[in-house]
Amino acid sequence: MKSTAKPAGVAFRSKSRRSSLLKSITSRYDLYLMLLVPIVWYLVFHYGPLYGLQIAFKNFSPAKGILGSAWVGFDHFERFVESYYFWRLLWNTISINLFSLLFAFPIPIALALLINEIRSKAFSKIVQNITYIPHFISVVVMAGMLMLFLSPRGGPINTVIQAFGGMPVRFLDIAAWFKPIFIGSNIWQNMGWQSIIYIAALSGVNPQLYEAAKMDGANRLQRIWHVSIPGILPVIVILLILDVGHFMNVGFEKILLLQNNLNLESSDVISTFVYSTGILKGEYSYTAAIGLFNSIVNLTLLVLVNRFARKKAETSLW
Repeated sequence: MKSTAKPAGVAFRSKSRRSSLLKSITSRYDLYLMLLVPIVWYLVFHYGPLYGLQIAFKNFSPAKGILGSAWVGFDHFERFVESYYFWRLLWNTISINLFSLLFAFPIPIALALLINEIRSKAFSKIVQNITYIPHFISVVVMAGMLMLFLSPRGGPINTVIQAFGGMPVRFLDIAAWFKPIFIGSNIWQNMGWQSIIYIAALSGVNPQLYEAAKMDGANRLQRIWHVSIPGILPVIVILLILDVGHFMNVGFEKILLLQNNLNLESSDVISTFVYSTGILKGEYSYTAAIGLFNSIVNLTLLVLVNRFARKKAETSLW
């Protein structure tokens, strides 16, 4: 019979590691106590509610509760996929996020590179402050500003159009204008704030690399391309992965505030549909299934993009 006892050396190393770990915990117990706060937060508010996901597979009734409600399997998922509004919701959600990635994601990088190249520290601070300020405008105020600026009656945009002999345009009542307005306002509001992490990453690039490139005859644009961008590439990849991780999530509050019956064809996304159907109409199981579908798509995209980034850029979340 083969012996299952561990060799003395292996047992000693295992015991030594446990002892070292216990010693590390006891010597820095205050840090581990601080770590308990976010752990409890995630357990209570993020993992605890996962228990309620089972209503996506049930015909949930508040009177019967989660356990008392009857199982219906994948009926709610089939109903959503086979519905006439499925492709409209999916296209609107995907297109808004896809165009945001194509246009909104590179702009903070370009802004950070621009600020990094400004020689005057005072002027760079002014540029940073001007671009940061819109981030602190609340969503409600931002929606009100857009309605005011784009109003066909006295709005600044339409005033300029009329000054050149044009007719006023009801921008927010035209479905084709909704996505450019939504994405453009997001870029203006968030580009300064999102550039902070890139500016911080650029400050960590070794200055000797710039000096070496300059000695080799590289101009400013070449130094940006061959030194600055490679220096912050790992940060760019990580933030891109994180953005793709919530690809199916759109700014729900802002869309809801700007949405009306005339632009519904372009503004109706999964999150607003979940609100109007689940909260207002009380179809909890159906919208729970839609939310779960949304989360599964996000998780799948996150895993795929993370794997691709690990192979191609040698940078990933895990």
